[in-house]
Amino acid sequence: MQKGAQGKAGTIPVLTMRFLAVAFFTLLTCLQLIVPAWAQSGETLVFATVDRPPFAILEESGPAGFSIDLMRAIGDDLGMNIRFVAQDSFADMLEVVQSGTVDGAIANISITASRETIMDFSQPIFESGIQILMPAETGTLARVGGLLTREILTAILVAMGLLFGGGMIMWVFERHHQTYFDRPAKDALFPSFWWALNLVVNGGFEERMPQSRPGRFFAVLLVISSLFVVSVFVATITAAVTVEVLHDSVDSINDLDGRNVGSVEGSTSARFLDTRDIRFRAYTTPQDMLAAFQQGTIDSAVFDGPILAYFVRNEARNSARLIERVYRPENYGIALPTGSALREAIDQSLLKLREDGTYDTLLEKWFGATFRR
Repeated sequence: MQKGAQGKAGTIPVLTMRFLAVAFFTLLTCLQLIVPAWAQSGETLVFATVDRPPFAILEESGPAGFSIDLMRAIGDDLGMNIRFVAQDSFADMLEVVQSGTVDGAIANISITASRETIMDFSQPIFESGIQILMPAETGTLARVGGLLTREILTAILVAMGLLFGGGMIMWVFERHHQTYFDRPAKDALFPSFWWALNLVVNGGFEERMPQSRPGRFFAVLLVISSLFVVSVFVATITAAVTVEVLHDSVDSINDLDGRNVGSVEGSTSARFLDTRDIRFRAYTTPQDMLAAFQQGTIDSAVFDGPILAYFVRNEARNSARLIERVYRPENYGIALPTGSALREAIDQSLLKLREDGTYDTLLEKWFGATFRR
């Protein structure tokens, strides 16, 4: 009996060890299920992007830009490798995120309520807004040149013709009656024109009053008709100047009505213009829109302010300007498939990068030392 009791007692440690071993392996299995695959050091995350300077710039050597550098910094913080997959369009980029084909997407992706219903977003990575791109303000000479429209040039030529014609008619009437007009026709062109011009502007030469009856009658007719001619001429010039001033004066989105406006199809800027009932030309990419702006096809562009500012600073130089007012402030975020396990880790990493100064360093690199958010 004593021996049997000892044998039974000896089996207890064996059962305990087996139980602990099973529990340990079960725990490891559960941890593997709980910890996502991306958390394994050295794993590669695939992120879609699209050409959107300065946030994402697709080059032969590889993608670059603020968003690209930021995503790489997040990957370094998480111990992950990041591989970028370029998409042909912004819509294609969002589609591969929605379908879960990629781990996420990054560029200048606005966080909107409609997009939030089909995908998840990280914390905001950039504060943006819609702005207006306009041609640079012209100098005095350029403004004067801009006033010489076909209508004004026509009015000037008609006025010159009337003065020359009226002066020569007076020469015909007065050439035998006063010495001022007593000269050959070829020599009378300018003196006759000058006489008619002074008659219209100053009321005539008192010392050179017409002596013949036809000359006096014509002079009175010329003075009376000149009142109407001058009024029409001044009205034409005034209207042209007013139109030119109004054309250059764009202080708000409402001033775009009637202008050749461009935007990017499917963008938040395009939807913003639609809500304001402002007609515009929709372009497939920002590059197409900005090329049309440089070619003069459109005279204003409405799109994301940071992208327009980058264009003004690096490509347009002195040929374009950006209206300071920002419409519909919005945030950019990293797009993720719905329910992505990456979201929390990315948010934590973003907070770290803001706190340790990495985020500000990237801002200064891509937007200048004076840029701060």
